Amino acid sequence: MAAEGGRAKPLAQSRMENFRKVRTSEEEMPLPFPDLPPDVVEMKVKEGSKIRNLMNFAMAQMELKGRRQIVFSGCGRAVTKTITCVEIMKRKLGGLHQVTKVRYKTVLEVWESQDPPPHGPAQNLTVHKNVPSICILLSRDPLDPNQTGYQPPEPRHEAGEDTLGSSSKGLKRPLPPPCEELLPKKLQVQVSDSPRGTGTTAGQQDP
Repeated sequence: MAAEGGRAKPLAQSRMENFRKVRTSEEEMPLPFPDLPPDVVEMKVKEGSKIRNLMNFAMAQMELKGRRQIVFSGCGRAVTKTITCVEIMKRKLGGLHQVTKVRYKTVLEVWESQDPPPHGPAQNLTVHKNVPSICILLSRDPLDPNQTGYQPPEPRHEAGEDTLGSSSKGLKRPLPPPCEELLPKKLQVQVSDSPRGTGTTAGQQDP
């Protein structure tokens, strides 16, 4: 094992320091949704993809070209960005049925030696990785609610709300009534059971 700073490094790590990654490719897998139209649009989200570019293209497909379904997919570090794109589209369009499938995908990384032999080609190292992958189908048409990963449509947000629904217009949930015991005694109003209603009023104290 190689040593640095008085600490030993694992042999595999010391060997990988002499290589640099030159190419990455993903295993091609069919979409895990049955009965998809042959021309369905699949948005393949990458780690370096820009959300604005993805959303501009996806919205054009759904609104301008009248697509009924669209699929977002991503693996590894792109999973979070894939989910973000889906949530933005659901808030912009509204009424979309959703099915989410999670699986593993094989990613191939090709590494090239930085210290090639003097009389030979550079040595390459291929690494196979199994990384989590997510596929999300959004559909204007109803989907089978009994299938795994189904989510019903969400109501479309009103104009003026942001993408996270944190504006004041989105706060439609009523506040709970205040507990009577938390009010000052002078503000409590009691109603008598007598037909004349001779109860104390606000601002008066009980004897």
